[in-house]
Amino acid sequence: MKDSEHPFFRPLWRRVAVVAVCVIWSIIEFATGTPFWGMIALGFAGYAVWQFFYLYKPAEEGKATVEPEPKE
Repeated sequence: MKDSEHPFFRPLWRRVAVVAVCVIWSIIEFATGTPFWGMIALGFAGYAVWQFFYLYKPAEEGKATVEPEPKE
């Protein structure tokens, strides 16, 4: 999921919100008696934690996209 580096996910609260929605969805599915969908939603939450907190490296905003030419 390369889209985890999208600028939308830079603020921490958005990444936390995505994980929270997946966990809440999983709880609702387990509470209504559909453990299959609960496990799928829990898998989404686990994958989101992996992408947004373990592997996430925020892009440097001041980083130049083109290398400056070396001066002689």
